[in-house]
Amino acid sequence: MEPFIKKGNITGESYLIVGLFLLFSGLLFGLTGSLQYIIPGFLKSYLSFEKVRPLHVSSVVFWILSGATGSVFVYLAQHTKREASTGFIKTQFYLFFASVVVILGSYMIGIFGGREYWEFNPVLAVPLMAVCLLFLVHVVKSIRSLRQQPVYVWMWLTGAIFLLFTFIESNLWVFPYFSRNVVNDMTIQWKSYGSMVGAWNMLIYGSSMFLMDKISGSDTSSHSKTAFLLFFTGLFNLMFNWGHHIYTLPTHGYIKHISYAVSMTELFILGRIIYNWSATVNKSKRYFHHLSFRFLLAADVWVFLTLLLAILMSVPGINRYTHGTHITVAHTMGATIGINTFILLAIAADILTSNCRFSVPQRKFINRGFWLTNISLLLFWCSLMVAGILKAKWQMSNHNIPFSSMMLQLKPWFFAFFISGVMLLSGFSLIIFPVLKNIFSCYSKREKNITFHEFSHYSSTKTIPVH
Repeated sequence: MEPFIKKGNITGESYLIVGLFLLFSGLLFGLTGSLQYIIPGFLKSYLSFEKVRPLHVSSVVFWILSGATGSVFVYLAQHTKREASTGFIKTQFYLFFASVVVILGSYMIGIFGGREYWEFNPVLAVPLMAVCLLFLVHVVKSIRSLRQQPVYVWMWLTGAIFLLFTFIESNLWVFPYFSRNVVNDMTIQWKSYGSMVGAWNMLIYGSSMFLMDKISGSDTSSHSKTAFLLFFTGLFNLMFNWGHHIYTLPTHGYIKHISYAVSMTELFILGRIIYNWSATVNKSKRYFHHLSFRFLLAADVWVFLTLLLAILMSVPGINRYTHGTHITVAHTMGATIGINTFILLAIAADILTSNCRFSVPQRKFINRGFWLTNISLLLFWCSLMVAGILKAKWQMSNHNIPFSSMMLQLKPWFFAFFISGVMLLSGFSLIIFPVLKNIFSCYSKREKNITFHEFSHYSSTKTIPVH
């Protein structure tokens, strides 16, 4: 894991920088939406809930995609020790950036036309599809050969393939052949979303394994049989466990049965997490001073909680109660914030701060933000779980309680997740802005004091500084 000179890494960093701004905007829109639960009609004339929801969801999804893409760009270059086509990567970045700006702008002025997650006009899906295709081409060209490759290379490749495939699949509704049958249309939509999450998880988890190798200074684990067994289990789930999303649809029974069986293979991953927990705790004593390791450790905790909830939700009898409630939202928040966001922040801490260290005040702010974020996320998650249980009870009740009355009963819990949301935004702000300030400061110093070649050599080293 020797140093590597890579001129194109600045574009990978750009993806992460843009992603951090998207994360902040997603949190801000999410907090606005939660406030609208408490105060109906809040900002209705300017930023109604029908705008806030897609602004929140799309910002967070684009944060994950931007962070995952930037991570793969940088780490793949470090792994292959080959320069990529700077123009090729920049073309993809500018296309992605322009698409995000146009999509979020269209939401702000009330122009819609898509489906859940992708509520923008389907015409805007074309440049994003091109971005996914360019990303796959870049990964394939960079890898060249799969012989003797570590597990994270396989994860990047399969993640890139399925990201393109599932994004195309999620837009099949524009063709009458798929949209004219409601059941088939919803089946394809929910299936594509479930598999797409698995696709970007492949990219993120692969990058996290690369980062763990950097921290430990050894690549033994990424070549182990256990690592590849977990990879194939995850790939198997990506392809076939989406069926628990469609338990409520009147589709073929064998699809649901197969999906349930596949979902239960996640118990193997859960068992592995528990088995390795003691080793993780021992490692934390050695590496906890690394900011990246702290976020990876926090993500490990949320993998356990989120996976446990996912397994429960995969049971048809339980899914009947949880579907369409805030329990599903809690699961989504645990995955997108507790797992994906914490892993991406660990990667950002490695990539964006490798050329200079944090000042003492910055370290204090980030440390406080780390603990505040984890505590508030747990409170946020628990309040959603309670609200979901109460709503599930109402859904299955025979007392015909009006929806408005049920929502009034949930109001204290909405207030709880609003307060925890304020804390969550505050915690992330204490992390995001010191990181951004640090990287912009370093860019300024780089322009004054060192050549670009020297900076690339230093920023691409595989040694993580002590923060």
